[in-house]
This record gives sequence, structure tokens and C-alpha cells, in this order.
Amino acid sequence: MDDLNLVVENTKKKYREIFLQSLEAIQNRINEIKPDGVVTDVFEKYPKNTKGYEWQKATLDMLLNDISKEILQKWAQVLDYRKEFSCKGCATCCNLACSEFSYEELKEKAKNGDNFAKQFTSIFVPYGSREEAAEIYPEYLEMLKDKGEVYFYHCPKLTECKRCSDYENRPDICRHFPDNPLDILPKSCGYYPWRKEVEPVVLMLHSMVEIIDYYKQNIPVDED
Repeated sequence: MDDLNLVVENTKKKYREIFLQSLEAIQNRINEIKPDGVVTDVFEKYPKNTKGYEWQKATLDMLLNDISKEILQKWAQVLDYRKEFSCKGCATCCNLACSEFSYEELKEKAKNGDNFAKQFTSIFVPYGSREEAAEIYPEYLEMLKDKGEVYFYHCPKLTECKRCSDYENRPDICRHFPDNPLDILPKSCGYYPWRKEVEPVVLMLHSMVEIIDYYKQNIPVDED
């Protein structure tokens, strides 16, 4: 089996590489619309109604509209591609769910209107001990051992044949799992090949969102 800590470290390394590539690509697009005669960068403080100031406004418009739209379209394609894969019935997702919140905290969140917490507590119950949870996916628990307090849960509706006894009434968090292409999945999961295939694209999209947010926070354009 994979050393999950190594998998995570490799993913972080890939992200750093992809981040730099995305940064270069976005900077190139910003430079393409840079007016002649403007010699400083897009983070400079330009007076209103100057070429530099208009460039900054055009840059933000491109980032927040054109490029952000491209990101959303690509993200939709990634999620749509998920339909090409299907559950293989390994039941790991049913037998091992984790949260930074205790069962009591999740119940309180559900009571206060948190839809995810409401769905989660409608199906999952806590394990009696960490050792019980470790029997399902020991590598995953080993990876999380130094991550602070983590609570582990399982679904009591799972039969001995690894089938859901209330399949038709399962909530959305079950129907749409996994909805995060960067989730740690065991190789037995039918969506593992999907996750592995789309990972570079998803890392690129995450990096672009992070870069756009940085530009948005640091380009000194006053709201009109």
C-alpha cells in the first residue's frame, strides 16, 4: 500500500511546481494587456485616469471575470468527468469518516442549521475507539496521528455484505462522494483513478484561485 505521508508530500511538491507555472501564465496574460509607456508593475499606486490605473482595472476585470469563469468551467468539467467512474463497493467511505469535531459538536452544529452536520449526524456514529477505526484504513490513521484531535465515524446502516441498507434514502453527502478530487482515497475505491487523473488539473485550479485572490488584495484600485 501507498505510504500516505509520502503521497501527501508529493502532492505538496506538485502544487508548488504547478503554482509557479500558473503564476507565470497569469503574469503573461497581465503583461499582454499592459499599455505602452507603463514601466512599473501592476501593484504600483497609480493616480486615477492614468494608463497605469486603467491597466489595473482591466487586470482585475480579466482576473475576476474572464479567468475566474475559465476556472469554473474547468471545475465543472472535472466534476462531470467523475460520472465516468463508479463505486466498487469497498465501503471505506461508509466505514471511515473523520472530522475535527466531536459528535456532540456536530449535533450542535446540525441543531443550529448546518446542513452538512445535519446530514453527517443522520448517518454516521462515532467509533468506540481509535483502534476500531484503524482496522479499516490503518495507513490513513497513521498519517493523521500528529494532526491534532480527529474524530472517526462509521455508518451503522452498512450490512455485512458492504451494502447500504437504506440506499434509496441516502443523503447528498453519500450520493456525491467524493466531491473533492483531492480527497485521500484508497486504491480499492472506484473513484481512485478519477482522483489520480484529475489531480494536476485540480491543483492548477486551486493555485489560480490563490493567485487571483492575492492580486485582488494587493492591486491598489479604489472602488468607484
